[in-house]
Amino acid sequence: MPPPTDAVTVVYTDGSCLGNPGPGGWAWAVAGGPSDAGAEPGTTNQRMELTAVLRALETLPGPLRVVSDSTYVVNCFRQRWWEGWRRRGWRNTQGRPVANRDLWEPLLGLVLDDGRSVSFDWVKGHSGDPMNDLVDRLATEAAARIQTGRSGLGLGRPLP
Repeated sequence: MPPPTDAVTVVYTDGSCLGNPGPGGWAWAVAGGPSDAGAEPGTTNQRMELTAVLRALETLPGPLRVVSDSTYVVNCFRQRWWEGWRRRGWRNTQGRPVANRDLWEPLLGLVLDDGRSVSFDWVKGHSGDPMNDLVDRLATEAAARIQTGRSGLGLGRPLP
């Protein structure tokens, strides 16, 4: 039986970069449900962290609880950094352009403007949380595959 439409889906996300910048991977996964991963040849860890969340929100319907080991992502929403960025014309507190604006803007649109509930929780990376460990492995594997030129990234594959 499918969950009720108002049930909150918990999705874990992670990004990885082999060198920073360098080949990078991103992943998201729902326990016992779908997952996805992808990679880019020349990127940064922060871009991959953002991409993982963006891809999860683009794919998964309904209310979401995003669990990430990225303070960059989680603090933006929990501490509402985005409000200052918008108020200052997409400038940070030092007056410089906000990094990764091309990813932040669509992500903010999905979190703030589409009428669904999205919350963010932080989990310590490499601390033994099984789902965080899983998305870390998927993101790292995606980055390694693109680094070696191998394909085989799955799309929306169910978890074992």
